[in-house]
Formats: sequence, structure tokens, C-alpha cells
Amino acid sequence: MILSLVADIGGTNTRVALADGVSVRLDSVKRYRNAEHDGIGAVIARYLEDTGQDHSGISGCCVAMAGPVHDGVGTLTNLDWRIDKAVLAEALTAEKVAVLNDLQAQGHAIGHLDPDNLQEVLPQPYANPNAAKLVIGLGTGFNACPVFDTEAGRFVPPSEAGHVSLPASITALHPLLGDLGDSRGYPSVEEVLSGRGVSHLHKALHGVEADPSDVLSQIAAGETAACETGMLFVRVLGEVAGNIALSHLPFGGIYLVGGVTRAFAPHLEQFGFAKAFRDKGRFSGFMEQFGISVVTDDYAALTGCANHLSHL
Repeated sequence: MILSLVADIGGTNTRVALADGVSVRLDSVKRYRNAEHDGIGAVIARYLEDTGQDHSGISGCCVAMAGPVHDGVGTLTNLDWRIDKAVLAEALTAEKVAVLNDLQAQGHAIGHLDPDNLQEVLPQPYANPNAAKLVIGLGTGFNACPVFDTEAGRFVPPSEAGHVSLPASITALHPLLGDLGDSRGYPSVEEVLSGRGVSHLHKALHGVEADPSDVLSQIAAGETAACETGMLFVRVLGEVAGNIALSHLPFGGIYLVGGVTRAFAPHLEQFGFAKAFRDKGRFSGFMEQFGISVVTDDYAALTGCANHLSHL
């Protein structure tokens, strides 16, 4: 049987799996710590050894990575790994190889996910099947990218949306901006809407260091300070998501992905996400045309890699 190999390189770990067409073999998924390997080639070699899979039976390889990809070449921000087609060709004799940003991979997964792995936030009105879609990811960082289905196939352009400025319309952020900037003092969206952003926002509001998981536990327990952090976090998420939606008009739906997204999903209604998303003045009613779901499938990027390969 001819298979493809797919991999999702995160900031700490890489997950590798085999796929039949667009279907990832969930029993084949293995996770490897990046720090224990000197590159994706070494990870793939380890995977083939661990599984006993003959590389000659693999027809394609697609890698998704947490970082910018330009012309099929990517470099991780926290590791000295260069990922490109040449590196993959050295590790495998596959005919088809591709490198995607991890959010692009999530975009290629849309439409190929089990409906049970989609949690509705706002209802999706009827839309043309080829209507634009939008994926927004919150995890170690923040990013967003549109998904276009065309006669020539699916197009998911790269993006670095996490590095645009925080919205000036949220006046509650104004006194906090000095504490929310990056190492060069720039207050980007990612400095709030990410794992570390939860910590940054909580400290800026309350002067107390807190791990994101602790803040979420305190929110679940109804602690006032944490709930104030959660409410502002969700307000920023709603406003930013609404801004990006107006830029791309995703009548086919908006899909929220990533570990931080899944962690906040139970609190979106409580903290007024829908109001923040739709609060666009005279365009507030227009915003009701965009449905929103949270993707709960942790292997969606692998599915996206498999789907992308199947159309090369």
C-alpha cells in the first residue's frame, strides 16, 4: 500500500504519522521532542525506525511547522532547524514533498474533519460551498489565514497576522500597553492572544505572575481577578476576529484552532465573545453572516497535510 508521511512541528514537539489519501492513521501517530534531534530529517529517520516502515512505500511527505514559510522554506524561531523540500528529499525518496505553515495546514483540513470535532460558537448561515473560510489559531502564538476554494483547487495563503497591532478601540488596553509590548516594546496581537499572552495580560492587570493553566483554573473556580483577565482576553479575541473577518469576508465559516482556543472555548459565551465579535457599529448586523466553530481535533494539521498532498 502506498502511503504518505505527514508531520506537525510545534515549538517543543513534532508529531509524525502515516496517511492513506486524506485519512491520517491515528494509530500511527508518534510524538518526538525537538530538542533531542538536530532536524526534521533526524525525526523522520527515527519515526521510520520506530515503526519499521520502509521509506520506499511512502509516496509523499508534507510537513507543517510553527513559523513563517516562504517559497517552501521555513525556519523555526526557537530551534536552528531549516525545513525545505531538499531536507525532506534527503530523508525520504517520496515523489511529492511540501512544507506548510501550521495554520495553512489547518486551513487545508477544513471540510475533512469529523463534525464531532467541531464545536459551534455562532451558527453558520447557509453559504455557497466555495465561499471563503477563515482559520484563526491561538496557541504558542497567534495567526490567521483565509481559505479559498477555486476551480484550480484550494488556496491557503500564508500570513503572520499575530504581529499586527492590538486594536486601539479597546480602551481598557490603553493603560496596559506599556506592559504588553514585545522585547522591542511593540504591542502586537500575539502579546495578548497566545499562551504567554494570557500571562502577560494577567500580570498587566493585577501585577501578579501566573501560568496560563493557573489562570484558566482560577477562571473555572470563579475567582474575580482571573475572570477579569479572561473577560478582557475574550473581548480582544472577539474584536480581532471580527476585524480579520471583515478583511476576508469568510461567509463559509470561521474556525478557531489551537490549544489556547480549546482551553477558552467553555468561557467564550460567558465573557461575551459574540458581542465583541459583532460590535462593528453600522456593520454589526452584517457580522451575523459569519458562523464560528472551535476545532477540537488535535490532529487537524496532520489531516491538512494529507489533504494538501493529495492535490499535488
